[in-house]
Amino acid sequence: MQDALAVVTVVVVGLLVGVEFAVAVFVNPILDRLPNDGGLAARSDGARVLGRVMPFWYIGSVVLGILWAVVAWGDTGAGLVVAATALLVVSVLMSIALLVPINSRVARWTRDSVPADWRQQVGRWDRFHYVRVGLIVTAFVLLVVGKA
Repeated sequence: MQDALAVVTVVVVGLLVGVEFAVAVFVNPILDRLPNDGGLAARSDGARVLGRVMPFWYIGSVVLGILWAVVAWGDTGAGLVVAATALLVVSVLMSIALLVPINSRVARWTRDSVPADWRQQVGRWDRFHYVRVGLIVTAFVLLVVGKA
């Protein structure tokens, strides 16, 4: 059971890392280069869509990490799983405190209601997101090493 739980956890967190890394490194920079603020509508739509999905994915990753840590307690690598899960918890807390408030505003924006400082707001979100990506990448690496 522990092996199956470890594989599921690594896959779920790995996919989370892939999506969040792609958003940070490819998607948002591409959207920001679109002419005539074309990326604004895409960011707003992305905030709505991912804002509905990602909470379940993040919380699910934490729950899987906790379950794996409990099942593996005392085994080699369990400390790495605990550390990875702690980083995932930090990423959730960071999301709630820093990213979700900005994301909630972005999700409501239209061309007619966008604030004058919208670029600064999405830039701030991007900077927080880079830190979050660093946390979840580190958690993923710890989980992979903890499985080995």
